[in-house]
Amino acid sequence: MMVNIWLLALGLQLLHGVTSSLVKLNNGGFEDIVIAINPQLPEDDKIVSTLKEMVKEASTYLFNATKQRFYFKTVKIIVPLTWTSKSEYRRVTIESYEKADIIVADPFLKYGDDPYTLQYGGCGEPGRYIHFTSNFLTNDSLHDVYGPRGKVLVHEWAHLRWGVFDEYNNDAPFYPAGQNKVEATRCSADVTGKYVFPTKDGKTRTCKYDHRTQVYEAGCQFVPDRKQSTPASIMYMQSLSSVIEFCNSNSHNINATNIHNKLCNYRSTWEVITSSKDFASSSPLSAPPPDPTFSLLQTQDRVLCLVLDVSGSMADYDRINRLKLAAEIFIRQIIETGSWVGIVTFNSGATIKTYLQHITSDSVRDSLVRFLPTSAGGGTTICAGVQSGFNVFLQKYTSTEGCEIVLLTDGEDSTISSCFGAVERSGSIIHTIALGPSAAKELEMLANKTGGLRFSATDSLDSNSLIEAFTGISSRDGNISQQAIQLESKSQNIKPLQWLDGTVSIDETVGNDTYFIVTWSVSVYPPGIFLTDPKGKKYRQTDFEIDDTNRHMARLKINGTAEAGDWIYKIQNTHAAGAQVISMTVTTRAASLTVPPVTVKSYLNQDTNNYPNPIIIYAEVSQGFLPVIGANVTATVEPAAGPAVELELYDTGSGADILKHDGIYSRYFISFNGNGRYNIKISVQGKNKTARRVRRYSQALYVPGYVENGVIKMNTPRPEVSEDEIQPDIGNFNRIASGGSFVLAGAPPSSSSPPPDIFPPCQITDLEAQLEDDEFLLSWTAPGNDYDIGKAERYEIKMSKNPLELRNAAFHTATSVNTSGLTTEFAGVKQSFQFKSENFTKENGTTIYFAIRGIDDSNNVGEASNIARTVVLVSTFPTTLPTTTTTFPTTLPTTTTTFPTILPSTTASGTASNYTAASPMKTTSLTSSNKENNNSIINTTVIIVIIVCAAVVVICAIISITICVLKGRKTRSPASAM
Repeated sequence: MMVNIWLLALGLQLLHGVTSSLVKLNNGGFEDIVIAINPQLPEDDKIVSTLKEMVKEASTYLFNATKQRFYFKTVKIIVPLTWTSKSEYRRVTIESYEKADIIVADPFLKYGDDPYTLQYGGCGEPGRYIHFTSNFLTNDSLHDVYGPRGKVLVHEWAHLRWGVFDEYNNDAPFYPAGQNKVEATRCSADVTGKYVFPTKDGKTRTCKYDHRTQVYEAGCQFVPDRKQSTPASIMYMQSLSSVIEFCNSNSHNINATNIHNKLCNYRSTWEVITSSKDFASSSPLSAPPPDPTFSLLQTQDRVLCLVLDVSGSMADYDRINRLKLAAEIFIRQIIETGSWVGIVTFNSGATIKTYLQHITSDSVRDSLVRFLPTSAGGGTTICAGVQSGFNVFLQKYTSTEGCEIVLLTDGEDSTISSCFGAVERSGSIIHTIALGPSAAKELEMLANKTGGLRFSATDSLDSNSLIEAFTGISSRDGNISQQAIQLESKSQNIKPLQWLDGTVSIDETVGNDTYFIVTWSVSVYPPGIFLTDPKGKKYRQTDFEIDDTNRHMARLKINGTAEAGDWIYKIQNTHAAGAQVISMTVTTRAASLTVPPVTVKSYLNQDTNNYPNPIIIYAEVSQGFLPVIGANVTATVEPAAGPAVELELYDTGSGADILKHDGIYSRYFISFNGNGRYNIKISVQGKNKTARRVRRYSQALYVPGYVENGVIKMNTPRPEVSEDEIQPDIGNFNRIASGGSFVLAGAPPSSSSPPPDIFPPCQITDLEAQLEDDEFLLSWTAPGNDYDIGKAERYEIKMSKNPLELRNAAFHTATSVNTSGLTTEFAGVKQSFQFKSENFTKENGTTIYFAIRGIDDSNNVGEASNIARTVVLVSTFPTTLPTTTTTFPTTLPTTTTTFPTILPSTTASGTASNYTAASPMKTTSLTSSNKENNNSIINTTVIIVIIVCAAVVVICAIISITICVLKGRKTRSPASAM
């Protein structure tokens, strides 16, 4: 019965996307698109008017580009609270800056007007948001380099909504297309232009061919003709006036070395779009659509009510005391100054403990803390608590729109659905915290319906999950300088006279309003507390404040800005009677209004899941929109019952991670332990000289110039930021963030025997191919036995001249590569495999494609990898002795990696083969089966060398005789001719 309840709740929530976008598609029209303006931007009406013009232009362009299927119907623009109020501005309801589809914000560094879309998922998966700068919206001179704003928006919307990728590549702008032939990375290949190299005097010259790289020299640029005849493609260069459609199967350039081909396995952008849910649920419209309609909303002061369960079950597992402790931290340290806060408790009925109070000082916070509950009893009526929360808002305001409720409960309530309608009509946001394993299964639906956050916390006493849930409920107005940032969250069961210790790194971007919070579970007296700042100043338990309302918590507020560096703490359990749980929590805020702090945000690929589908955990680490790479990122996943699982997240471009070094760290999670809720905590640690900022990978194409009537007219060079500006020393830093929670259904029941192995190796996403002399060299990151855990059993490699044959459906039909001698490595290890193909004829200009997939010891087959390509280029000048002439046999001997042992195994098709461990840069040798051919090759080579040497001797003799004759003629006497 419990499983059925979870499945019902899951089914009702499946339409709730992980991106939490509010956009709906209604008869081809996208409704409720949210555009939010960052509160740091000064008031500028031109931004709003330009946004309207851009969306209107984009709607018509999108309608035509999608063959009369889609257009922009309704748009909401959120202006900051700091802007002047106007009668046309309405209150925000469930919209927010943090969940906007499009944000307008200036970059952290001076130069950075490139529009971009933050994408963290694979092909066909939606992105997080589109980012435009105010300068892009107000500076008309950027039209020449990006094109009309409406067309740029359609380019970015395709990223955001349909998960397609760019068809250019700033890192690989060219690719070899034959002997001494180079093409620009573009789609379609029919886009014409010139290849030029800008010189220091402002002129250009023809690009030079680099024989080493087989493409043009670094710094070469492709300058398109202003007038084109090709209509594609929007994902390459939407700035061209002729471009009116996405690349389709007819115009797609499968040879282009762009990220779209890599991630989408050479499908065209239009093929990806037509396979989307949007396309499946729509049809062409018979008439042009109306213009978009706009609503202007303005952010208001934060208004929030805590609605807290005090039913009888809250007395179990010390829940009521843990609730009071976590809620107190929220009131004292998390909720922003200037907010309005009220408190409601509920059991069989509901009680308004205090109406809204305006947080203007610490004394107001003290007052609110005194209203927190300390006892529990009675039943559970969630709707009564929610309705009382609405009444708290209505006591001050005429509407509940835009107000927030933090709803915490540990019990079930069969009547919870009775208030769903009122909740949706309220315009309020409800954040939910499910405490313990028995909280109402429909609880998350309240959050999903209102755009709220969803958390869960277990009854484990040595877990800080309840505190982490409350600290994750910060303002979502985009004002990062006012938001609380958690630096530490550590909790352990400590034996008598033993220690809880650790180091908290406070970097220079934070330090204001810093609190160190120590809690303990049993003793009436505080433990021994020893804290040392980076300069050696020491703090003891006597420096910490213990409030009369909570004798199990001590807090220390650091005056001013906390000293940057490593703070070391040691806490001793002085409770001689037994062990107790001791925890350390550290929160802070930004040190400056102008320098953004390093932040971490966590996302899931889905917040409701059916076993055995994996959950993908993402953590975005950034500073002012710049990715931060090189950090150590760990996810702690805690089920409702059972031990927590720690998982290191990677930014390596392999496994679940799509792009290397984009500041988004990812990992598969499959260590499920029954149905129910799982909460997630993200821990980030950055080390000095290791963590650094980098440029954002995906950006709009900056067009270098155009060719008009045969004349090259260059645009202003793209402004570049120096490496010193991008990569300053961030220093050591710590960050903690709640990753929310997800719900699992359909898991097998717990038993003494392990469940059957149904998890395949993960898809290999970073396969690369090279051709060195006559040998192919493939390299990739090893998958695991179960996604990215363990080691796969074997590999299957295919090759083809047609990349379409290497997709999953047709993979078995492609030519197999002999993988004898190739074994697997543990997940995450770089591998390579060098070989000669038995059935490959070397023809100049031929493009060869490869794909690989892993197979585990239960014959679970992973998805086919990304498709790698290499081009065969035969040099016109011999670089070695003619030992590899066309007199060799047409069937080349197979080469494999040599290993000390050969282990028998079975391929996916059931044929016998051998596998051993492969490692990077192994040497290769000819197999024993080809010794006879080798002897033939050697004999042929000797004969050729003898013939060549004899020919050289004859030629030299002829030349010598000729020179002597000519010399004799020149010395004759002119008179006698002798």
